[in-house]
Amino acid sequence: MKSSSKTITNRNWLTILMTMTCVALFMVRVPRLSAQDGAEDLYGHKCAICHGKDGLGNTAKGKKVHVKDVHTNMKDSETQMISVVTNGKGDDMDAYQTELTADQIKGVVDYYRSLGQK
Repeated sequence: MKSSSKTITNRNWLTILMTMTCVALFMVRVPRLSAQDGAEDLYGHKCAICHGKDGLGNTAKGKKVHVKDVHTNMKDSETQMISVVTNGKGDDMDAYQTELTADQIKGVVDYYRSLGQK
């Protein structure tokens, strides 16, 4: 009886080990979406209409509301940019505090700032 009990324990241990190995292999093989990936999509849907996909503001709406290009805006700190995205700016820049989470706003700002480094 004792060896039967031991065999079941060994089988359980082996099952756990195999399951953990499969999960680890799955995690390595599945591409991970970074915050930057989601931020790029959000930027494309919410910001690019004025700021342009390249951040230069050369869109019809961007020119109409006199959007500054990303290189000019890089003089603003990340904190200042987060505040503008969160609270809006004047009549032309919408506030996104009720539409986006703080992490999403930071991600969009980080993505926008990355356009200025290209």
